[in-house]
Order: sequence, then C-alpha cells, then structure tokens
Amino acid sequence: MSLSIGDPAPDFTSTDQNGQPIRLSDYRGKKAVLYFYPKDDTPGCTAQACSLRDNYADLRAAGYEVVGVSVDDQKAHQKFIKKYDLPFSLVADTDNQLVEAYDVWKEKSMYGRKFMGTVRTTFIIDEAGIITDIIGKVDTQNHAKQILT
Repeated sequence: MSLSIGDPAPDFTSTDQNGQPIRLSDYRGKKAVLYFYPKDDTPGCTAQACSLRDNYADLRAAGYEVVGVSVDDQKAHQKFIKKYDLPFSLVADTDNQLVEAYDVWKEKSMYGRKFMGTVRTTFIIDEAGIITDIIGKVDTQNHAKQILT
C-alpha cells in the first residue's frame, strides 16, 4: 500500500540503537521527520545523516524531531552514531516491519544485479500523526534544507 500526503502515518513499535523501545506515537504533539535510508556508514547515507546533524538545531527550532530508520542492527547504528556524532535516534528495523509498512522496501538494481532494499524516502509527520510531506528525491548533501523549505 502506497502512502500519500494526508494519510495517517503507520504507527510502530520497534527498538532504537540502544535496544530501547521507540514508537511513532511517542512523537504525537510534535512534528516528526521519519527518514528511511539504505545502510549505515555508506557515502550517501552518511551525507544525509550529517546534513541532518549539522542542521539539527534549526530542525529542532522549527519543531521537528528526527528519527532515522534502516534495516541495520543496533550495533551498526551505535557505530554510525558514534563515528558521526549523530544527535538523533536510529531505528533498527531488522525484521523489515517499518520499511514494508511505509512501502519503501522495493526491488533495486545495481550493476545489473537485482535485489530488495530500502528506497531512500523521508516522511514529514505533523503533531496529529498525519503525513504532510513525502520527500522521494532526497538530496543527501542538503536534506535538512529540503525539510526546512
């Protein structure tokens, strides 16, 4: 099921990089940036995370809470956060529950090889849990600017 602007964001319960429970409903009453990315510590994903890190104060000032999601495990997330000093939580979606609920788990192709993977997508969710924007063409270098404009 493809999600659209105006749809309720699918709620979830998962774990963050520290094994702590994290729920979308924890962010009700706040605006949330829920960003899905393919893999920790790869060039595009690092550029995207660092854009959000470098502009985190501006995002928070605009009322946003930032949460990243990939299918990497908690240990990979911990290393990624430590290496790049990321100030936000990363969800360890190791069972693919979130990528499937948000319809970002798709067939991809690289060097002629087809495989399933996460399509880089960001959902902006309002205080009531409604999707207000979907960024499908993510500019990894300037992602925070895409959210703030």
